[in-house]
Amino acid sequence: MAKESITRRLAAILAADVVGYSRLMERDEKTTYTQLMARWSEVLEPLVETHQGRVFKRTGDGVLVEFSSAVNAVECAAALQRAMISANADVPHDQQIVLRVGINMGDIMVADSDLYGDGVNVAARIEALARPGGVAISDGVHEYVHGRIDLIFVDSGHHEVKNIERPVHIWSWSPDEYADAPIKVAAEVPPQLPSRPSIAVLPFDNMSGDPEQGYFADGITEDIITDLSKVSGLFVIARNSSFAYKGKSADIRQVSRDLGVRYVLEGSVRRAANRIRINAQMIDGTTGGHLWAERYDRGIEDIFEVQDEVTRTIVTALKVKLTAGETERREGRGKVDPEAYDLLVRSRQAILRFDAVSSAEARSMLERAIAIDPALAAAYGSLAIIAMTDYINRWNGGTVDNIERALKLAQKAVETDEHEPHGHHALAIALCWKRRFDEAERAAQRTIELDPNSAGGHTQLGTIRDFLGQFEEALPFYTRAHRLDPQFDLALHFLGRTLLNLGRFDEAEIAFKRRLALAPRSDMTRFYLACLYGRTGRHEEARRYWHEVFEVNPDFSIDHFKRAMPYEDPAVIPRLIDGLREAGISL
Repeated sequence: MAKESITRRLAAILAADVVGYSRLMERDEKTTYTQLMARWSEVLEPLVETHQGRVFKRTGDGVLVEFSSAVNAVECAAALQRAMISANADVPHDQQIVLRVGINMGDIMVADSDLYGDGVNVAARIEALARPGGVAISDGVHEYVHGRIDLIFVDSGHHEVKNIERPVHIWSWSPDEYADAPIKVAAEVPPQLPSRPSIAVLPFDNMSGDPEQGYFADGITEDIITDLSKVSGLFVIARNSSFAYKGKSADIRQVSRDLGVRYVLEGSVRRAANRIRINAQMIDGTTGGHLWAERYDRGIEDIFEVQDEVTRTIVTALKVKLTAGETERREGRGKVDPEAYDLLVRSRQAILRFDAVSSAEARSMLERAIAIDPALAAAYGSLAIIAMTDYINRWNGGTVDNIERALKLAQKAVETDEHEPHGHHALAIALCWKRRFDEAERAAQRTIELDPNSAGGHTQLGTIRDFLGQFEEALPFYTRAHRLDPQFDLALHFLGRTLLNLGRFDEAEIAFKRRLALAPRSDMTRFYLACLYGRTGRHEEARRYWHEVFEVNPDFSIDHFKRAMPYEDPAVIPRLIDGLREAGISL
């Protein structure tokens, strides 16, 4: 027998087959076969050619396709499933040709014109795990395409599959991802572990004997999260998502799975007069094993030093190297006035309540903190953001003059401490609303340089693109923000807004519904849902959500909305409002 020439190469393999093919053939063999051949020639083959792929095997009811690019493979799969929906539009439901698609990237053997090997076998196993009409991809494919395409895949976990020794980790997408599924917040889908060391800091217990001191323990926790977040070699879950476990007896392994991190830090704070005692321990969430435990006993004025010690201990334990810039920025942090620090911590708790009364309370606290310690750069940044939220939400007499006030406060924050990321974040927001988008972009990028794990910074980068009309480019930034902080409801709101502007109504709806699950009193999310339902012909739902807008906020104003939203394209807002008019809503 002649010796075959076998070579190896890396390729992305797409496997597709028909759902319930045997049932369809048993019911009507001729019609099923005719339809399938038409789908291959009229739908699949042109898309494969467009995306530079090659069909190398047919298996009766399925095909295997080779791509040199994982991005091309995934985009082809999505286009294929969308095209199949159109092709099935006029076909009775029980006769429709519905596909499952799986994609894997791996080493393959090439023998003559056929392909073999683990890369092909795993693709076939992944295809069997896809939802009917959907696409499933391997973890390696997802790692490569994440941020390069605008599809939003959800983590579908690890699966044992036939003839493959190791569990296969898959991610899933489909055009109707949420059409028949109950609404769930994103945190319910366990994300994968990042390639970097990853950690979540749970709210420290208040051991002071005074429940009123709970805010102080929360403040210590928040500062440690912020400190760790500035280390580029770490992946750090943001405050909102860590604090979802406050007051709960958390199973550390479950926390690890829910948030997609390997390590969990927990601890307690005891405050007595101007002394604090902090106990902290780090746990490997994948095993439940304790890695280290430390106790810190200091005066409150040395709280920054304590935070530095905690961060250094974690960085050392995880063998993470600080960059030269990170090392430099950690040097020279001095003492803090206990009263000023107390006011700063209290103000953060007020800001998180996100209403007019709390906004005014936070502003008062921050102004008092600055009067005591004018070097608190973060306080100026928070004052700038409060000025913006008061204007956007029409709180506390906020007017367009608030934008200029916010800009000056943010500039003061940056001048006070150029290395404080909160100041740059506030500056990016103010500049965005001044329509100085290039400068806003630079400020937001600086936020990420100083705090690579800033969900707010990534959100702002997306928002700048949203207002510029670069909707497709905005999506990866919102997705990144949501991964860093699954409980960050504003990222979901902005994601929904961008998807709505793209006309991707089903995806926009789920984002908005998820946001309402986290922030049930949002008038703006209800407004966008009313616009969405108006544009999609669900007029009764549009009118219901429009009515709820005013139940939540009787002062809501379309005219203010038009003035406040700094879209570069003046046609964006009229397109939104047209949905309300289509629903018969008088404006």
